Amino acid sequence: MSLLVVGSIGIDTVETPAAKRANVLGGSAAYFAYAASFFTNVALVGVVGKDFPPEHKKLLSDRAIDLSGLEMTCGDTFRWTGRYHENMNDRDTLVVNLNVLGTFDPKVPPAFVETDFVFLANSSPAVQLKTLAQMTKRPTFVAADTMNLWIEIARPDLDALLSRIDAIVMNDGEARQYTDERELLRAGRKIQEKGPSTVIIKKGEHGALVISKFGNFSIPAYPLEEVIDPTGAGDTFAGGIMGYLAAGGTISKEALRRAVAYGSVVASFTCQDFSLDALQKTNREAIDARYRELLEMVRIEG
Repeated sequence: MSLLVVGSIGIDTVETPAAKRANVLGGSAAYFAYAASFFTNVALVGVVGKDFPPEHKKLLSDRAIDLSGLEMTCGDTFRWTGRYHENMNDRDTLVVNLNVLGTFDPKVPPAFVETDFVFLANSSPAVQLKTLAQMTKRPTFVAADTMNLWIEIARPDLDALLSRIDAIVMNDGEARQYTDERELLRAGRKIQEKGPSTVIIKKGEHGALVISKFGNFSIPAYPLEEVIDPTGAGDTFAGGIMGYLAAGGTISKEALRRAVAYGSVVASFTCQDFSLDALQKTNREAIDARYRELLEMVRIEG
């Protein structure tokens, strides 16, 4: 089955303890779509400016990502500049220019208004709700990402969004912020009460905790000897999850566990180079091999 993602496309400048790269492809929807394309057909809805490099667009189209919903308008593309600390967990945002993203009004092409699997990548809850309003039938599975900013300034819209989706992806700090709960399991259950049956809490290098109607489970992050750039890891984590689920077409206990494991694996590739460079060098066979390695790492019996 196909998968629709709506969210940001950007141009990033990133500095880590390893190196610095300028004007690389970024944005939550770009990372998500590229990761998901290893598993299923992906359609992307977003906006860029006239300054968007043709090679960035080609990078996405070469993965057969449907870009008919990518709007190019007057103005400049969303730009982000960040610097990571030595521990690679903390970072400073140095520059954010929303540019055309600041007035983004998502327009879902008619060909995608009945898509069964939908991911609302990180953007304002109001934009995410506008996307859902354009779907002409209830998708099989809708998931969304959010961030601390929306929890602070758009709580009513975020509450409304949670009541209409099947899954939410948050990091541990956001889950605690939203619920005022220190323990993540309790936080996840409180978020479930708002609507989504599945709550996926990212814990960075410590993996993810999943609270769902099928039961709760944890998946570790695939361990790496060296992290070059963690930018986009959370978005590719979500892309691996949703790509795998959309490929199978059904949501079950087993499918969800496999999907989160695949998400962990795809995110690990992302961290091994800047932007999407590492994912460009891999393929589904390598992803499957690393997936089997991850399963072997957590196997207890047999």
